[in-house]
Amino acid sequence: MTGEEWHFVEFTARMALLSTLLVVPFGLAVAWALARLQWRGKVLVETLISLPMVLPPVVTGLILLKLLGRRGPIGHWLHEQLGMDVIFTWRAVIIALAVMSFPLFARAARTAIEEIDPGLEQIARTLGAGEWRVFFTITLPLARRGVMAGTMLAFARALGEFGATIVVAGNIPGQTTTLSVAIYQLVQLGDDSHAWILAGVSAILAFLAVWGSELLLRKRKPAI
Repeated sequence: MTGEEWHFVEFTARMALLSTLLVVPFGLAVAWALARLQWRGKVLVETLISLPMVLPPVVTGLILLKLLGRRGPIGHWLHEQLGMDVIFTWRAVIIALAVMSFPLFARAARTAIEEIDPGLEQIARTLGAGEWRVFFTITLPLARRGVMAGTMLAFARALGEFGATIVVAGNIPGQTTTLSVAIYQLVQLGDDSHAWILAGVSAILAFLAVWGSELLLRKRKPAI
């Protein structure tokens, strides 16, 4: 592999890691709310969270483009108030990866939390523990394997993201070119040999992440 190809791998892994770190705290909060609370509009929230899994990634990218562009509500505010641009920068890469991987993490974490006996949490409350303490000493430790599995799935999804990323971040060499975008570019240029090398690296990384997730999920199952 060339130095440029290693850069694609390193950049993608770094962006995927940062996006996963962004997803985890928000995903945990959403997963807990969906698993433990009842409120009006819950089904709508569940549907919105799942949309990136069923919408074409390009459509998700277009939505992000409208929201984060300088004329969009979020992008305009960031540009005017903070002097920060998102579109066609590394920030757009992270956001696109986070949006596409968020549903996988949230679903895995929610399932893990729902499998915990609520009575254990209630016992802690009767002993004087507040909600934060209950979450960090009871809920999260018991759900840790599912949360870790969801984290690895989110990371794997981020590694392979293409459609939304290329719409909001483009293909700027050395700045926004991810592994999947680089593979697409090499195929377009007819450089199949290097495309297959990067495809192999991508497959290995994804396999390791999914394999680790499956091992964690299997360990959650009680022995018969």
